[in-house]
Amino acid sequence: MAKVPAPNYDYQTNQLAGYYRIAIKDILAELDRVDISDFRRANALATLQSISGILSDLDTKSARWVSENVPIAANEGVINTLVSLKVAETVEQAALIVKFNELNEAMVAAAIADTQADLLAVTQNVDRKTKAAVRRAVSDSIKYNMTSGTNGRRTIRDDIKKRLKESVVTGIVDAKGRRWKPEVYADMVTRTKMMQTYREATTNEAVDRGVLYAQISSHGAKDACRGHEGEIIKLTLEAPGDFKTYEELQATGEIFHPRCKHVYSPIRDVGLLSER
Repeated sequence: MAKVPAPNYDYQTNQLAGYYRIAIKDILAELDRVDISDFRRANALATLQSISGILSDLDTKSARWVSENVPIAANEGVINTLVSLKVAETVEQAALIVKFNELNEAMVAAAIADTQADLLAVTQNVDRKTKAAVRRAVSDSIKYNMTSGTNGRRTIRDDIKKRLKESVVTGIVDAKGRRWKPEVYADMVTRTKMMQTYREATTNEAVDRGVLYAQISSHGAKDACRGHEGEIIKLTLEAPGDFKTYEELQATGEIFHPRCKHVYSPIRDVGLLSER
């Protein structure tokens, strides 16, 4: 039987992260041009307008990236099922007959919307923090101008510049309080969503064909995932047998976590597997 290559979306996610790196670099350049000695409301509005333009362009690029790439992961998930169930003999043959069923069409649409919303939250957060920092910089510039002495003025100027840059570098803080650079968070979100889409497309195609079980992939993981490699899972909660579902395993936090590379391949008959 043909072996389906493990999904790898490094090229795509690196491309997206690159959009964020360039945007952040451009924003920092805008802030670096700020003249603290004469930073007034008019200057601030011009700076914020430039930054808004950079973020708007980033939103457009990231939304287009999601629309183009999330369906690729779903497409490959369906191919995984077609080859695993021997509906097609090769990956190439499977690629010619891939067609999203109703479940996968709905799933892909939802995945695109969810991912775009997650990425939009990053740019909105950067926008909000930058605006707050710029407003404070306007008021602090007055203090800068009122301070006598070169050292005092230099200290205030450096503090203002530091706060302006920090407002951009930390794009988002997650539920656990972890701080993420915008490009790192975007990479994590999209890499995770692509793999999740692949798995869900695999499930939807298999269940549509009456297949209720799958086997988790193995690649010699070193973390908690290793205890689940080769494990059989149920693709629906109603399937007979003492096996966990994808959702139940994901809830343990041991596997199918963010950036997890494990997928699974549908199997028609669990009884055909070896006892090991």
